[in-house]
Amino acid sequence: MKISFLLHNGYGIGGTIKTTFNLAQALAERHEVEIISVHRHREEPTFTLSTNVRLRHLIDLRMERDHPARQRPARVFPTSEYRYHQYSELTDQRIGACLSALDSDVVVGTRPGLNVHLALQGPKHAVRVGQEHLTLDNHPAALRGELRRVYPRLDALTTVTHADAEAYRRKMRLPGVQVTALPNSVPEPALPPADGSGRIVVAAGRLVRSKRHDLLIRAFAAVAAERPDWRLRIYGRGEEQARLRRLIEDLGLYNNVFLMGTASPIEAEWVKGSIAAVASSFEPFGMTIVEAMRCGLPVVSTNCPYGPAEIIDDGVDGRLVPVGDRDALAAALLDLIRDDDLRRRMGRAALDHARRYDPVPVVEQAEALFAGLAETRRARRARSRARARAAAGRRLAASVVSGGHAMKDAVVALGVTTLRTVRKGGGR
Repeated sequence: MKISFLLHNGYGIGGTIKTTFNLAQALAERHEVEIISVHRHREEPTFTLSTNVRLRHLIDLRMERDHPARQRPARVFPTSEYRYHQYSELTDQRIGACLSALDSDVVVGTRPGLNVHLALQGPKHAVRVGQEHLTLDNHPAALRGELRRVYPRLDALTTVTHADAEAYRRKMRLPGVQVTALPNSVPEPALPPADGSGRIVVAAGRLVRSKRHDLLIRAFAAVAAERPDWRLRIYGRGEEQARLRRLIEDLGLYNNVFLMGTASPIEAEWVKGSIAAVASSFEPFGMTIVEAMRCGLPVVSTNCPYGPAEIIDDGVDGRLVPVGDRDALAAALLDLIRDDDLRRRMGRAALDHARRYDPVPVVEQAEALFAGLAETRRARRARSRARARAAAGRRLAASVVSGGHAMKDAVVALGVTTLRTVRKGGGR
């Protein structure tokens, strides 16, 4: 199969980009795969991409930032989508032209606005799959209404959790669209796993409010008070960086809590630690949870919608605590810090359980989905062609019958005319 992924910006940083790269690279072992990045703002992508996956872009912001069509609003990309301000008449034109020219067997959109483009403009011959990397309930009502209107034109919609797939089935009513959960995949790290001896708690993710790094820092104040030899390292960048730095200073944690900036690849940083921490109020999946577990770290996470509870087996390979509960988060961290055997046992369980997110089983699921949809589409086209042939046959038969009646009427009329002529001639 030839498979094309349509991505907002393959040159940026984020969970959707990373998981798209992971899935594309795994599929490329047996298929022709390309990633189409709507935008490009730098020379090389942030994440490493193997050479057997083609990466191409539609708009280079370094050269086309002032293009006249970028100053006019988009009409296809939905206005209620989070990224709408980055789309324009130019993106409408480039995405539409790109989709109409594709010869791919499968085209995959990776965010709601691009799924709308795919539903409305995707090639008719191709299987059209929309991916949801956030959640249905995370979208504003106006966007949900738009998706309900156009998503029935897709062949399938995938979510990253079973809970969100059920929400789509229950709330959206998408007849003819296969809705299924397809989790994000994380390759096996090249480094040996953590051994549980490092006195470091590691957190990673964008420095934004929903990640609640402020809650984690406040919880770590209780950890540092009891175990000042432990450190918290937070990897990522974002709008909350200055506020978090002030919080660290205000709490006097400048010797225990460190904002490390970004790190790619992140595996080398996970394995330096012994525990991973997630304090989010919302996690559509929990990519960092799986990454940490694949490096042998137990994860202490808030039990937020939707992902953590589907990944972490509470008390076995990590801990789940109530959302927003600083004291429960601190207590769970201290339980693992105090008990070396428990921490190492949970780390081994995390390493084992996280193998279900290896690209191999995820890719097998994706391949089965794509192949099944392609077969369904072929069967549907065959039935359509058969119905068209049958209808043409009926029209032909009707035409022959209609023609026969006309010929019979003509013969009868000719016979009557001839008889009259003969009789007239005989009378003379």
